[in-house]
Amino acid sequence: MIPRRAFGAVLAALTGLVVLAGPASAHTELESSSPAEGASLAAAPTEVRLTFGEPVTLPPEAVKVTGRDGTAWQVGTPVAAGAVVTAPVTPAGPAQAYTLTWKVIAKDGDNLTGTLHFTLAAAASSPAATSPAPTTSAQQQAQAPTAPTAVDTSGIPGWIWIVVAVVGLLAVIIVGLRQLRGRGKD
Repeated sequence: MIPRRAFGAVLAALTGLVVLAGPASAHTELESSSPAEGASLAAAPTEVRLTFGEPVTLPPEAVKVTGRDGTAWQVGTPVAAGAVVTAPVTPAGPAQAYTLTWKVIAKDGDNLTGTLHFTLAAAASSPAATSPAPTTSAQQQAQAPTAPTAVDTSGIPGWIWIVVAVVGLLAVIIVGLRQLRGRGKD
């Protein structure tokens, strides 16, 4: 009778641990961006900005911008200032759909990646030919920060390891209890 009570107590404690540990291992998320997901821009941006829910660090080649036709923009050195990542860009290419791909390292050390999609309504001009154009309210709204639609995470989240440990511990307990029962019958 005592092993069943001990098993029940251990099971209840482990269940509580799993339930309480889940939220503590959550990853940061991209909260806003410029250009925004799905934006249609009249003029190409000279900088991209990504804002996350917590401070991040950057791996090599953290930001890339490519056009549907494969045109790649030149991306300067990205900088992470707490939860905000900025990178200067030199746009190149025709009016078309573009994809901004990003990679960051979360506080817990996991690598996070994601993509944003936006469209240029006019071909990107060279930096020398670019003149400051007045910004209309429609352009400001198109460039307003919004949440992304696709976020990919790589690596194994911490909660998975907790579940694996709990299942392993339960397996050891069950095997031990069965062996105790078997000895008691002899």
